Amino acid sequence: MQGGPAAAHRNQTPRGPNELNNFHDESEGALPLPATRDGHMIPKLPLSAFIICLNEEAYLGKCIESLERCAEIVIVDSGSTDGTTALVQSYIDAGWPIRFMYEPWRGYAGQKQFALEQCSQPWCFNIDADERLDKALRELLPELLAASDEIVGWRVARRPYLIGYGYTPENVRERRNLRLIRRGKGRYDLSQKVHEGIVPEGSVGNARTGSLLHFRPLVMDEQILKENKYSTLKADQQVESGKRPRFYKLIFTPPIYFLRLYFRNGLWRCGLSGFIEAMTGAVYAFLTAAKIYQRHALKARPNVDDALSH
Repeated sequence: MQGGPAAAHRNQTPRGPNELNNFHDESEGALPLPATRDGHMIPKLPLSAFIICLNEEAYLGKCIESLERCAEIVIVDSGSTDGTTALVQSYIDAGWPIRFMYEPWRGYAGQKQFALEQCSQPWCFNIDADERLDKALRELLPELLAASDEIVGWRVARRPYLIGYGYTPENVRERRNLRLIRRGKGRYDLSQKVHEGIVPEGSVGNARTGSLLHFRPLVMDEQILKENKYSTLKADQQVESGKRPRFYKLIFTPPIYFLRLYFRNGLWRCGLSGFIEAMTGAVYAFLTAAKIYQRHALKARPNVDDALSH
């Protein structure tokens, strides 16, 4: 590959102070070239995909390969210590249009906003390292990018992978989130500590088909740790914004959350795996509400061991 696109990419001047230096590992195996499929050229779309990552060696490759039609892929790493850097470099060496850079952790919203600001194409797509565009969404992209000027973004559905089941079917998916935005027409709300989203400057639509496929099959031991972490971030965010604990929310929010996921989102179609997924969501809702209550309770009445007075 001495004179090919990978070599040319390695000779490019970094476009910013955070951009990582390229290195070449001759031991890396051959990777699919982004420019061809079955010997035919794949036309690029005016689209930058942006990804934040930390130690995502196990997931990032499939994510990158689902972005073959993107003119640019921006990957912002916050200090991976596994093989993420080597993995990304192997794709760069194979000719993928990746800009790989390091940025110290700013929080979820801050990190994604930084990544968004690095994008150079007219449209920008946020995707996580453990997500992939399914075939229907890849085929729909040209239509979405050809939207009239009044449309500044698109919400996209997401389908999770459930242990013991696989990816949920098309009619079982999470609510759509804004992932595709015109450059300069939206920013992340930096006050959001978790479940961060883009705030658009104009009208957005819903992609009529296609989904992001979410592949991170955590066993319950791992999933509970994740729900505990995310509920802490959410509770801290709510308390900082002045959110007060409500008795009825602590009682009713968890079962309502479960019913919404299980029946409205259709997880009942996925057997026991769907039940577990919905119940895990209810646990997250309960932990969030309980932590909000306890944070306020400790301010009003700090813990004191008064056992000897009883």
